[in-house]
Amino acid sequence: MNNDTARRHTALTLETACTIIDAVLEAGRANGMLPLTVVVLDSGGHAMALKREDGSGILRLDIAIGKAYGALGLGVSSRVLRDVALDRPMFTTAVSVAAGGRFVPVPGGVLVCDPEGPVIGAVGVSGDTSDNDELCAIVGINAAGLVSDPKTAVGK
Repeated sequence: MNNDTARRHTALTLETACTIIDAVLEAGRANGMLPLTVVVLDSGGHAMALKREDGSGILRLDIAIGKAYGALGLGVSSRVLRDVALDRPMFTTAVSVAAGGRFVPVPGGVLVCDPEGPVIGAVGVSGDTSDNDELCAIVGINAAGLVSDPKTAVGK
């Protein structure tokens, strides 16, 4: 099989995950945000990398994972999941149980897409307001040359 006939496989790399995380933390510091915790999940929901800033609360990692895992599991940003939770609380409870508690339906979980479209992972950020967490996630994704899900990002 030559390169012309091989299927293109796009996946997050550790280097890309670290680029995303470093850009998220830089954006948080540049904007005077509270200490952040950031996790990058691959398309299978496995943690590729994470960082927790000094002073970030002890639950922030679990919250960041829940934001990213919920977004990845249902294929929309955690902002959209927040809106669903308001309209369908029983569904939200069922998803939380099915996800083993790894489901936090508030902004800050953003899908990571290859520039050609496929979802290749998710970023979860926790530490400041949910809106600020989400904005930093988008900055990190863009810094890595990837795109956030255009249908579910802030301001879209």
